[in-house]
Amino acid sequence: MANTEVLGEAHLAGCMALSKSAHWNQNEADWRLMLGFGHGWGIALEDGTLAASTVVLPYGPRFAWVAMVLVLPEHRRKGFATQLLKKALAENSGAGRASLLDATPAGFEVYRQEGFRPTWGFKRFSLSGEITLKGKGARPIAASDWPRILEVDKEAFGADREGVLRNLARRLPQAALISDSGFVLGREGREATQIGPLVARDEEGAWELLCAALAAVKPPVYLDLLDSRAEMKSRLEEAGFVLQRPFTRMVHAPGEARAPGAAGLVFCPAGPELG
Repeated sequence: MANTEVLGEAHLAGCMALSKSAHWNQNEADWRLMLGFGHGWGIALEDGTLAASTVVLPYGPRFAWVAMVLVLPEHRRKGFATQLLKKALAENSGAGRASLLDATPAGFEVYRQEGFRPTWGFKRFSLSGEITLKGKGARPIAASDWPRILEVDKEAFGADREGVLRNLARRLPQAALISDSGFVLGREGREATQIGPLVARDEEGAWELLCAALAAVKPPVYLDLLDSRAEMKSRLEEAGFVLQRPFTRMVHAPGEARAPGAAGLVFCPAGPELG
C-alpha cells in the first residue's frame, strides 16, 4: 500500500536516497532550502520507504517551479511520478500560477504529454580535473551590492528570488562574486560544486565572472550553460569540461509560449531544481 504524504523533516533521508538513486547532485542543504520556501509531496510505501517525490517552489504570483520529480528505480512505471506531477499542476493552476520545470531527456516526453511546452535549452558540463582558468574584474559580493543583484536577477529570471540567492551566497561565499557586468553564485553539492546562477550583460563579462568563480573552488565542478552560448561552450571544452546531460526549460500555462524573464541575460541557470 502506498500513501501520499507532505514532505518534511522526517523525509530528508528518503529525499536524499531519491537524489542518489538518480545520480543527481542535491545535498541535504538543497532539500532543506526547497522545502523551506516551497513544499512537496512523496509516495511512502507501507514499510516507510519514500518511493517518489515532487516539489513546488513558488516564485511570486506568476509562476512556480516544479522540481525533484523522482522515483526510485525499482518503483518506476507505477504511475507515481504522474500522480504527484498532476497534484503539483493542479495546485499551481488553482493559485493562478504557471508551472515551469527543466526537463531531462528521460522526462521530456512525459511533460510534453501533460501539456508542457519547450522554450529554450541548456546543457550540464562537468570538470573533474585541475581548474586552470583565472578571472579578473570580479570581487566578493558586499552587502551594498544586493539591490543591484536582485534587480538584474529579477529581470533575468522573471521573479524575485532573494531568499534563494542569499542562501547560495552564504553556502559558497568564495564563489559569490560581482562585477560591472553581472554576478555569479554557486553551492556545494552531493557530487560536485555547482556554479550558477551566472547573470551578466555581456559575454566577456560573464566569462570573467565564471573564470573567477571557478578559480575559487576545487573540482569536481558542474555548471549548466545555455545552448545559445556557443563561444563560451568552446572555451569550457578547451579547459577540459565535458558534456554530462542536456535539459529543456518547459512551461505549462494557458497562452504561455515562453519562459518568464530575459534569457539574453542568463548564462548559467541556478540548476534544474531551482531555475
